[in-house]
Amino acid sequence: MKRERALRPIFTRRALLLGAAEFAAFGALAARLYRMQVLQHGKYATLAKQNSVNERLLAPLRGLITDRHGAILAGNKQHWRALFMMIQTPDPASVIDRFAALISLSDAERRRIGRDISGKPRYIPVLLKDYLDWSEMARIEVHAIELPGVFVDVGASRVYPLGDATSHTIGYVARPTQVQAQANPVLALPGMRVGRAGVEQARDTVLRGSPGVVQTEVNAHGTVVRVLDRDNGTQGQTVQLTMDAGLQSLAAQKLAGQAGAAVMLDATNGEVLALASQPGFDPTLFDSGVPESVWKSWITDPKRPLNDRATAGLYAPGSTFKPNVALAALECGAITPETTFFCPGYLKLGNHTFYCWDHYGHGNVNVVSALQQSCDVFFYHTALVTGIDRIAAMGRRLGLIGRVGLDLPGVSEGFLPTRAWARGRHLVWTRGNTVIQGIGQGYTQVTPLGLATMTARIASGRAIGPHIARAVGTVAQPGSTAAHWPVLGLDDRHLAAVRQGMFEVVNTPLGTGWASRLTLPGVHMAGKTGTAQVHDETAAQEKSNFNDASLPWKFRPNAFFIAFAPVHAPRFAVAVVVEHGNEGASVSAPIAHDLITAALTRDLTAAPPGIIQSAPQAALPEAAPA
Repeated sequence: MKRERALRPIFTRRALLLGAAEFAAFGALAARLYRMQVLQHGKYATLAKQNSVNERLLAPLRGLITDRHGAILAGNKQHWRALFMMIQTPDPASVIDRFAALISLSDAERRRIGRDISGKPRYIPVLLKDYLDWSEMARIEVHAIELPGVFVDVGASRVYPLGDATSHTIGYVARPTQVQAQANPVLALPGMRVGRAGVEQARDTVLRGSPGVVQTEVNAHGTVVRVLDRDNGTQGQTVQLTMDAGLQSLAAQKLAGQAGAAVMLDATNGEVLALASQPGFDPTLFDSGVPESVWKSWITDPKRPLNDRATAGLYAPGSTFKPNVALAALECGAITPETTFFCPGYLKLGNHTFYCWDHYGHGNVNVVSALQQSCDVFFYHTALVTGIDRIAAMGRRLGLIGRVGLDLPGVSEGFLPTRAWARGRHLVWTRGNTVIQGIGQGYTQVTPLGLATMTARIASGRAIGPHIARAVGTVAQPGSTAAHWPVLGLDDRHLAAVRQGMFEVVNTPLGTGWASRLTLPGVHMAGKTGTAQVHDETAAQEKSNFNDASLPWKFRPNAFFIAFAPVHAPRFAVAVVVEHGNEGASVSAPIAHDLITAALTRDLTAAPPGIIQSAPQAALPEAAPA
């Protein structure tokens, strides 16, 4: 008993210490719980929410490209696609393998996915499969539990309603390169495209828009349960062009089956109304990837459908160069409107004979009748008395060569030789070189756009510059009035003489373009035909006036025609080239005739019947949960 009484105080003290320790521990725990659940409720609620709610960026819709009336030339079409969020699984490779077992992936797609997984941040979605059909979507839905991070979303692809009729001018879009995506993470988003040619490339920055964001709820397996919120971002701005969809389609239609180009400008302000190059290609293929078989067919086609002939095609212009030679001679005083040269059908220079296209000769001709009948001998003499440097200077003044300012990439400047150029290349410039330059052969190289610009400047007397953007968003682009363009400063009498010669080309029986005169009452067109050889004829062929139409297609001359109308109040300027068309009068002139007739009989301030107007882009539907 005494021992028990002695131990009781010791036990009580231990129990008290143990109880105090337990109380302290539970008190600390309670305090911790109070702090976490009450004082720090907001912090941990946010962390919990982030555990089940994910946010990802969305590629914005690309801006529209329209013609002057609002007809869509480049728009967007919705489709379904499968995306993958790497951040929602520790083993992305196994998920990709399981996905590939369900949905067929080509070798190229597997390689692309591999590059994206290794090169993209984990918070950026990876495109697994574009353009899903309903059966593929169903398989993804059924096996969602096995595919953490995989979900079906709405994408948009680029469409071009006029197809190959605008393929070179409007251009196309394609996936960004790895370098571009690394430099700008927004470009790494699935569905982002960059412009690769034409207006798509020239206005790429304003067409891209700003990315949006989608907020989704996911379960413990990383599978999307529902979409909580979606902001599609800001669509790129609409770029309205000066082009007329009707005239562009007509130009492409008239060139169909041939290799060539047709350019129509508003001669009062330089607005591009049509800029056609044929053959063209399907620009929509670049969005998803051009099949190898199609690419091979393009690059092996002798008519080279990928080449933009309107702005980058370089040609010897033949007799369409003669108005430039005439103005150069008149302005420097080498000839006057009354000067005549005798054409016996040839010009002998040293031991070489330069023939006129008409071996019988044209007799005595002045600048007007020489243009009318396209007398080569007159322009042989005119080039000799003018000199190659003055001819080149006038070509630059008329916009035939040089930077004409068209707001498109890849526009060629053309080329006119000078004595300084020849000296720099250790070439001996002879009088014979000058002779053949006088009829647009030799080293001279111009584009159809340059020819149209020259024609517009001759018609207006102003330094008209071609431009194709009319408005970006709500901001009008400069150059829509004649007052924007300075006068050329050419003598009115000299311009009148050249215009008269071009008038007689089309409107008199002796004119080389008589067959393509306008049939509209009281309206006349002025023009100039041109035929440019693409290979050298032998002396015997030249002497015998050899018929080039009997040659194989690739050796036949190129056919040209330039024109403006109406003559007394010029509104439209046109240049047409048909490669290996043999004669401009019979091949290219009818195309220009039809384009000008269509333009003159329509009100270009209003859309013609049947034009599809652009409309606000419909909101994208919500993505289906995987």
